[in-house]
Amino acid sequence: MPTADATEPPPFVRLAGDPLRWQLMRELARSDRRVRELVDAVGQPQNLVSYHLGKLRAAELVTARRSNFDGRDTYYHLDLQRCADAFAEAGTALHPSLVTPRTERKPAKPRVLFLCTGNSGRSPMAAALLRHRTGAKTASAGSHPKPLHLDAVRAMADYGITLTHEPTHLDSVRQRRFHWVISLCDRVREVSPTFPGRPRMIHWSIPDPAREADGYPAFRRVAAELDTRISFLVKTIPGEVSKP
Repeated sequence: MPTADATEPPPFVRLAGDPLRWQLMRELARSDRRVRELVDAVGQPQNLVSYHLGKLRAAELVTARRSNFDGRDTYYHLDLQRCADAFAEAGTALHPSLVTPRTERKPAKPRVLFLCTGNSGRSPMAAALLRHRTGAKTASAGSHPKPLHLDAVRAMADYGITLTHEPTHLDSVRQRRFHWVISLCDRVREVSPTFPGRPRMIHWSIPDPAREADGYPAFRRVAAELDTRISFLVKTIPGEVSKP
């Protein structure tokens, strides 16, 4: 984001200070969304929502990614790391003492299910990363499961994780209880069933690395994105996990 003049509020404060933009950011902080979902959530016309999304994209706080299920659709994602950095800069601009070291809360151990189509890359990697960070009870499944991709194993080895996984069909876990169900691809989101216990449903629109031309580097990019998203998920777990 551009640097603010000392006499003006920092750019992040000006952006987030608009009530509608703040609503949009709150929605996108929870889950990737399509425009029509944001329109329903904030109760404002589509042209107004699109205008403010454009402002957030121009500030590089929000990114857009074409749906891998319906290429005519787009998912919007809030970059929480950039928001965290912008919050810190805004605090420093007001007074240096407002920047304090982050304290890590001891995370609870939720039951989390990750879903993607093939259950061969994204979802087993996500389950392994969250389990590695927190010891959470994680599972993964797919609507059309395939054998574990060797590049997923290689990518997890970079994080000190030995990834082993048997492909699991979505139908085999649909009666189990989870605190969180996180879909990782747009296609599986459309076919995801309801789960008992009303778990929190989240969508992360992440491309299938197996469909990328560069192979292993694509898996490393996806692993890095998953690790970043999970680092923020971990911070919300203690306050939001409750027994289904």
